[in-house]
Amino acid sequence: QKTHLKSICLQYQLYLLLNSHFFCLLKNEMGLIIFFLCAYVPKTAAGHCKWAEVLKDLEQIKTSKDIDVSLYTANTDEDVKCQEPVMRCFLLETKVILQECLIKNCSKTQDVWNIWKNGNASLENNKLNSTTSAKCKECEEYEEKNFTEFIQSFVKVIQKECK
Repeated sequence: QKTHLKSICLQYQLYLLLNSHFFCLLKNEMGLIIFFLCAYVPKTAAGHCKWAEVLKDLEQIKTSKDIDVSLYTANTDEDVKCQEPVMRCFLLETKVILQECLIKNCSKTQDVWNIWKNGNASLENNKLNSTTSAKCKECEEYEEKNFTEFIQSFVKVIQKECK
């Protein structure tokens, strides 16, 4: 009981100390500048590539032995105007992997789910600054490749997008 009370007292003193310094900083111009820089910088550093989380999860699943599927695999050297349809194709095929994992109870099901969820969120938030051209292929027009080749191509396309 005494330890818990000491902890509360310490937390309250720390709160008072931080509270007084924080408001002192906000009273002058330099303090405000520092405050806004600290609030802004982490967002810009983290926002460098919206596909970073997808890349991490692709690294997690690339060596999976549980997943054995053939997937339509977009070319990594497609026209920039076709970037969005290419990413959509990879995400559609990721949903195929997810369905396969749910049926077979793969060890990497959660990672595949994360790729699909984060990939769709990145696609919606980013919009990739591309317009769909009439010459862009439909997903089913691409060659079917094995899981390993699909993951390698997906990683290359994301790395190209993150440059």
